[in-house]
Amino acid sequence: MSSDSKLSGAEGRLASQFAGVFSRETVAEVLHDSFEHLEATAKVRTYLELFAERFARESLAAVARSQAGVSGGLPEVLFVCVHNAGRSQMAAGLLDLRAKGTVHVLSAGSAPADSINPAVVEAMAEIGVDLTREFPKPLTDDVVRGADVVVTMGCGDACPIYPGKRYVDWELTDPAGKSLHEVRAIRDEIDSRVQALLSELVPSRIG
Repeated sequence: MSSDSKLSGAEGRLASQFAGVFSRETVAEVLHDSFEHLEATAKVRTYLELFAERFARESLAAVARSQAGVSGGLPEVLFVCVHNAGRSQMAAGLLDLRAKGTVHVLSAGSAPADSINPAVVEAMAEIGVDLTREFPKPLTDDVVRGADVVVTMGCGDACPIYPGKRYVDWELTDPAGKSLHEVRAIRDEIDSRVQALLSELVPSRIG
């Protein structure tokens, strides 16, 4: 099946999911932009259309939640690092684990890699977080606009600044090229920071 055919199916699913929120034309534009963003950095095209659909769904949902009356009152946290292959993926996975549905979590990279660091995947699997179906995603204005808190990790000035957002910078060692033992230490430091952040956002939900 061609990419166009796969994207057509994805467009239909997304248009149905966001009916009454976005027009089909808007959905199609976001989906094709998502595909182009991911295609630009992908070394392997396997599942590229599926990833584009997931990325488009996250982007559309972020914009929808930023509109009045759509967020449901849940805080939105965006983690950003350079490659979205290590630190930000671990932070997103850990916050999702700890928050248990009380926070919306996204991650992105200012210059996304083509895949997640294998040592990061292994270290997260040790604590029950499966990153094997995740993929590096590019940083876009849509996901920043949809966030309440933006946590940056070594991406410098790449993240756009919007009024009304809380920006936090975490200085963390980049796990690229590090041993599994070293990645575990980075993971545990991120976990401590994630739990502290969660205690501020949702004081009743820790653990």
